[in-house]
Amino acid sequence: MQSKTEWRSPDSQPALSGQSVHIWRAPLSLDAGQLEKMVRTLSDEERARAKRFLFERDRNSFVASHGILREVLGRYSGRGPGEIEFTYGPYGKPELAGDGSSRSFRFNLSHSDGVALIAVAKERAVGVDVEKIQPERAGEEIADRYFSREEVDELRALPAELRSEGFFLCWTRKEAYVKALGEGLRFPLDSFQVSLSPGEPAQLFAEAGAGWSVESFDPSFAAEARYAGAVVAEGKDSICEYFAWK
Repeated sequence: MQSKTEWRSPDSQPALSGQSVHIWRAPLSLDAGQLEKMVRTLSDEERARAKRFLFERDRNSFVASHGILREVLGRYSGRGPGEIEFTYGPYGKPELAGDGSSRSFRFNLSHSDGVALIAVAKERAVGVDVEKIQPERAGEEIADRYFSREEVDELRALPAELRSEGFFLCWTRKEAYVKALGEGLRFPLDSFQVSLSPGEPAQLFAEAGAGWSVESFDPSFAAEARYAGAVVAEGKDSICEYFAWK
């Protein structure tokens, strides 16, 4: 498994420099009082989306993740969580609405099975992804469909006990890159390549890959539930910092 990541709990709002990429980790198992507080900060459109979930767990995860996103973005922009407004790119990627200082912040949200990640950067595109490592979802048929031929070959060359981790290292790196680009499903996952061998540096091989940095990390809260996380940011000079949301 990738080395354990140190998640700091800052006493004050950390400063975000032009090179910094801040990654916040948050649990989504909030109590009823916390969820109600989060609901009040959401927009009407977000509340309507939450109501469309059939299962309470999925609905609560949506409310928690979007409420936490608003709280985190409020710290950077100097607004209350309920004052945050979004605009959306042509393929649905959200951006902060408002004046120039607010719009300079770029962000991305991902959540999986009780864990949320939020990446925030200044004047550089960023994408983040988290996935729970589940061997039953790491099948070769999925790799054959979504991974490049080079990635499939690298995955098959791994020892059997490392293939699940390698699969999710690959998946999160690819998803983070596509999310950073903001082009959605129109950008095929098999049109570029990432490294995936556990213990080796994360690498991105794409037509525009020279202008991006990629980093993998461990967002797990406990050893019994293993997760893979990845962040991709515009520019090769990015410095990632990891924080625990409180």
